[in-house]
Amino acid sequence: MKSPKCYAILTQNNSNINQLVQNLLKNHPVEGLSELKGLNGLLFSRSEIQRYMDEEDRHDIKILTKDSEQPLKTMSSGEQKKALLRHLLQQDPDFMVLVNPFDNLDVATQSKLKEQLMDIASSKILVQLVSRLDDILPNTDLFFKLDGNSLHQYESSDTFWNENKHDATGFDGTIPPPLSPIEVESEELVCLKKVSVSFDGRRILHEIDWSINKGEFWQLIGPNGSGKSTILSMITGDSHKGYGQDLTIFGNKKGSGESVWDLKKKIGYYTPAVTHKFRGYHTLENMIISGLHDSIGLYVQPTFSEKLVANQWLDLLQMSQRKNTHFRDLSVGDKRLVMMARAMVKHPALLILDEPTAGLDDASAHLFVTLVNKIARESNTAIVFVSHRKEPHLTPQHIFELHPSETGSTGSRTSS
Repeated sequence: MKSPKCYAILTQNNSNINQLVQNLLKNHPVEGLSELKGLNGLLFSRSEIQRYMDEEDRHDIKILTKDSEQPLKTMSSGEQKKALLRHLLQQDPDFMVLVNPFDNLDVATQSKLKEQLMDIASSKILVQLVSRLDDILPNTDLFFKLDGNSLHQYESSDTFWNENKHDATGFDGTIPPPLSPIEVESEELVCLKKVSVSFDGRRILHEIDWSINKGEFWQLIGPNGSGKSTILSMITGDSHKGYGQDLTIFGNKKGSGESVWDLKKKIGYYTPAVTHKFRGYHTLENMIISGLHDSIGLYVQPTFSEKLVANQWLDLLQMSQRKNTHFRDLSVGDKRLVMMARAMVKHPALLILDEPTAGLDDASAHLFVTLVNKIARESNTAIVFVSHRKEPHLTPQHIFELHPSETGSTGSRTSS
């Protein structure tokens, strides 16, 4: 018997994904996917997991985790997606719509999920909406691209792959210098010695040894739930688990009297979730200047020097003509670049990038990674780049990897 068709729809940052998904699930006609008309479809996406989490929190209704005592929100991303997929398959749909199914998953979990989806594709129609070419299943039959609301079908797979390859791009000029250099006397910015952490009696980290020196470029990797976020939160001062540990930050032993705000003045931190805090009408110029004041929005009159350095960053990003554009009106990819400039404008001693390319399309991810590499080369800022995905063209000097075990994750270091 012939296997059902497997569709791939490459999305971009301007793609109206929600509208297309609703059209597919509500059986509205979609050109090129007429085979789905009249069939029953279900959605596999991060938004669906969030919907079930809200049901648990607000109404104490457990659906995905009805056979488990563990709440959905305490599970890793891999466990959550596994629970959702199991629930969907129990309903035996005719087709499934997959929206970026591999986002926020470690490499091993991605591989397992890919095998499972390929097996499902032998008996069910799959419609993949993915922002990354690497995420497309190898048994895909038909290829599309979603540009805004417009869905374009390719005549052949060769045409699709050839037209959507992206070369690494660059930035003209150099990184703007800081207005006032942040002084840190110690060459060693962060040092963890035999750090062990437990939550509710379960060991997360086991005797972690890791040091970060000035100007170093690190990538932090490890499976979901291995303790990456725990380490980051101890460094930034957002977790009390750092107290009582042999943890030194900027030359000061944790608990020796430094405040969280003293730490944050020397640290730049970016994760995509931060972007959602900026809901007001902030111009791009003011967004970058706000990084000098560590504020969400700009509530002081900027100086001439502050405006000058902000515009130097906008020149580098090739956005100088849009300095008065509102941040909220930018594409997702451009927002990430501006947020990167905001995090770097004061040249922090340490820059932490937590899953910064999650959800970006290939072109935007390449551009973001190129900017990160440039900052690593041209500044004295130490960088920690956290990502489940192996980003093409990312050039860290060192990799610190967490290895889970029953007694907690251990760590290993490699250098490129």
